[in-house]
Amino acid sequence: MYQKAAALAGSGRDLIHLELGRPAADTPEHIKQATIAAILAGDVHYSDLKGTASFREALAEKLRNQNGMDVSAADILVTNGLTHASFAAFLALLDPGDEAILLDPFYPQHIGKIELAGARPVFVTLDAADDFALRPELIEAAITERTRMIVLVNPVNPTGRVYSRTELEGLAELAIRRDLLVVSDEVYEDMVYDGREHVSIAALPGMAERTITAFAFTKSFAMDGWRLGYMAAPSWAMPGLLKITANDATHVNTFIQAGGRAAITGPSAVLAELVDHDRQKRDLVVRRLNQMPGVKCPSPQGAIYAFPDISAFGIPSQALAERILDEADVVVEAGSFYGRSGEGHLRVCFGSESLERLDEGMDRLSRFFNNLWDGRDGAPASGERRGSA
Repeated sequence: MYQKAAALAGSGRDLIHLELGRPAADTPEHIKQATIAAILAGDVHYSDLKGTASFREALAEKLRNQNGMDVSAADILVTNGLTHASFAAFLALLDPGDEAILLDPFYPQHIGKIELAGARPVFVTLDAADDFALRPELIEAAITERTRMIVLVNPVNPTGRVYSRTELEGLAELAIRRDLLVVSDEVYEDMVYDGREHVSIAALPGMAERTITAFAFTKSFAMDGWRLGYMAAPSWAMPGLLKITANDATHVNTFIQAGGRAAITGPSAVLAELVDHDRQKRDLVVRRLNQMPGVKCPSPQGAIYAFPDISAFGIPSQALAERILDEADVVVEAGSFYGRSGEGHLRVCFGSESLERLDEGMDRLSRFFNNLWDGRDGAPASGERRGSA
């Protein structure tokens, strides 16, 4: 849908972009200033292949204190965003013919990276009626002699689920018993709401030696254009990971690592304010969506996406997303883009626009869904809409 919207650039249409998972906020000022200071200080040359020592020390301290992970700076590898981190993990740890299990709905970008390693993605369908709960028995049924790893995204893009400690303990028990690796994508670790807890699976007993955990500054600190991320990995995996990153990028831009260090060592109130602003936008979008006929939207527990159920209309989600673009000038993603269990849903990013633009987007969607509901065969009278949805 992003590509379809991009093709309309220059058409004069005022599109509201709720498809792309990027923050609307600007990068906080203290992060910019730390980066500028590093440039002026001459931090413009080659760096350590794994990242600057001071940055990795700060990251290790953050992981120990915030994530409960028993790591040192030696266990950290700085990358060009989480995409680079997961790319390195898949290429280093998967061989041709291996299988990697993804949970459906899934993050589509991971598929291509698994395939580039010569491995095969295997999809385990989670149940929307079960709140997309993490069920180890479903995963175990998909394990074969070729299964090498399980890929986890927590909090989840696109559903907004935050897996509970109990769910993750069940997955950890399975990974240990079946001797599987876990690649855990935790880019939304800070974007959790309503007092929920984000748990890093690598912090659970027995998981540090079999887990590669990937993080980024993209969402938490509105640094998507900076391309800055990192991973924590067991010592046995580090040589293979470095073989990938040293050959495809040498190392991450030196001076932006000063900005990353400022982000995690700076005032915590900055991050809290950014997350609270996303919570306000979440509340607006969920409230407005649930007022629309034929639409049901649970409140996301984390991340920056609502995943409303639009199955009442009986229209494939891709076709519906395209109609919304054509008729309402709002860009959303089809749930089917994220796997079979995403069908019947749309992904609506509430992090990508301001509150004012989100409100206007909800006005447009409301008009669209009201017209669509009224246009159905045997549509109810206006006063009966919500009750019949």
